[in-house]
Amino acid sequence: MRIGGRLAAAMEVLAALETQHRPASQALADWGRAHRFAGSGDRSAIGSLVYDVLRQRSSLAALMGSEAPRGLVLAAARHAFGLSVDEIAAAADGSEHAPAPLTDDERARLSAPLPDDTPPEIEADLPAWLLPSLRRAFADRLVEEGRALAERAPVDLRVNALKADRDKVLKALSRFQAEATPLSPLGVRIPPPKGSEKAPHVEAETAHGKGWFEVQDEGSQIAAALAGAGPRLQVLDLCAGAGGKTLAMAGAMQNTGQIYAYDSDRKQLRPIFERLKRAGVRNVQVLDGGDEAALRALGPRFDLVLIDAPCTGSGTWRRRPDSKWRLKPEALSQRQLDQAEVLELAAAMVKPGGRLVYVTCSLLPEENGDRVAAIQAAPEEFTLKPFAEVWRARLTGEPPASADGGTDGLLLTPAMHATDGFYIATLVRNPA
Repeated sequence: MRIGGRLAAAMEVLAALETQHRPASQALADWGRAHRFAGSGDRSAIGSLVYDVLRQRSSLAALMGSEAPRGLVLAAARHAFGLSVDEIAAAADGSEHAPAPLTDDERARLSAPLPDDTPPEIEADLPAWLLPSLRRAFADRLVEEGRALAERAPVDLRVNALKADRDKVLKALSRFQAEATPLSPLGVRIPPPKGSEKAPHVEAETAHGKGWFEVQDEGSQIAAALAGAGPRLQVLDLCAGAGGKTLAMAGAMQNTGQIYAYDSDRKQLRPIFERLKRAGVRNVQVLDGGDEAALRALGPRFDLVLIDAPCTGSGTWRRRPDSKWRLKPEALSQRQLDQAEVLELAAAMVKPGGRLVYVTCSLLPEENGDRVAAIQAAPEEFTLKPFAEVWRARLTGEPPASADGGTDGLLLTPAMHATDGFYIATLVRNPA
């Protein structure tokens, strides 16, 4: 396909998203099935353009004076495809399969910056209704954080310490410009794709098949490291999902002790079995998903209970930009109720002197510090440990600053730490 055809295709996909209200991945897949003449390179380029539009929808609409797919795509093409205004005009020539020619107004807008009086939520590409919450988190750094959330994300990997070391994985993936992550000692990072390039399919690599690494954002790796799983401990991964943090903790435990992996949704748990086998993990017992009675029957035996709590996922907006605009206030309210329930369950499973580690991939105080404050309302049960103290005990180097300026939990963000957004807090159950 020529560039004009790719632009027109992205406009078509975005129009479908407006009318059908479904995830971008589904809309792109449907477009590909209906246009089988498009090669893999075309589909990748169209997908990159659509996701770039979604990452920066507000600022692109302000620039073009319209929320229509045509203007959004034309504006995003500068970054997504590295095109100049003249090159965009040449691609949009009105020929078959290409967009209609640029108007004088469109050309002028494509050549101009955002106005100086652009509201901060538009400049930052953030939902207006979340502005009060995000200001609580970031104060005068709101625009900086929003802009970082609107950029493409790298591919982060965690080295499986049971089978490989970081140098081995870096060598295996050297053709992808892989480099060591700055914070996680087991992290490897592949830079985000530029222009119409496609991120490498690292799970198709031989090294992945051998169990040398797993795809896992550096922020998630740090959360698993700060949890402090070690040899011979009894550990509960309460919201295990597909098992990313379970695998990381198993490596830290050197296949000793016991990890119980549980999730309320058995479908979420299904991929964990293949991942455990590939990674060579032998100390994990996967509980039946949703069988809370069986879980509670284990009682308060655990040295460590890790909660990767259900949340809005606002920290992952670089990777799932359509979810940024689909999130509604009622969803945030429901997630807070879910978090309260899982915290109540987790608290009952921690033995005296044991740790409860609360993690979200959210940036919102309502899901982070506010949840931790609620459990601290009963101070005779749990004591919160400042994250810097936990960091010094678990990781090398001085701890970074938290993006919210606090000292209790650690808030990681793309702008400050080059990770997805993650919140991590550690509470210790007081002796009986």
